[in-house]
Amino acid sequence: MWMPEQPENRVERIVNDLLRGRRLKLRAGDAEEKEAITAAARLAAAHGGPQRMSPAFRRRLAQTLESAPRDSWITRRLEPSPPQLSGSGPINPRKGVWTDVGALADFDEGRGKLVHAGAVSAFVFRRGEAVSAVSAICSHLPCELWWDGEQSLLACPCHPVWFTPEGKPKSKYPMPSLNEVKARTTADERVEVLGT
Repeated sequence: MWMPEQPENRVERIVNDLLRGRRLKLRAGDAEEKEAITAAARLAAAHGGPQRMSPAFRRRLAQTLESAPRDSWITRRLEPSPPQLSGSGPINPRKGVWTDVGALADFDEGRGKLVHAGAVSAFVFRRGEAVSAVSAICSHLPCELWWDGEQSLLACPCHPVWFTPEGKPKSKYPMPSLNEVKARTTADERVEVLGT
């Protein structure tokens, strides 16, 4: 007989998945899991950007969680409030590697194209012979954005928020801009993104 997962077990599973570097998946309509994922993402972002935690920070977080009392380390209302995401700063991976993500001709003028450079996901935008890029991960929830060609905006599938190609939020409530991702064109008209 199937038994529903207890809330405290679910939160512990989410934190363990985060500590192992697994991609977090949000189930629609699960407010408690959404709150736990959001808190975990904010913790990660406060240290080094919304995409990845450093191994040292992950170890310190694991030690802190292991030393905390099992029955009271998290509540429905997380107090004190988690730190705010910084957003808009560039993503500077340790030992970053410039990764070829395609020919300049493969990028349409003014249209966002999703690329992956190791663990870094980004939307690259072409303006003439130049390119720019922003993180493909929402600065509020750990959800991968998608390009809404009708509005020429990046849209978050997890909540009603959009971002301009420059990463600026277009929403009814204040939130951080998307992190900048370093991108460049080469002499032979290739596009490269700084990734891992």
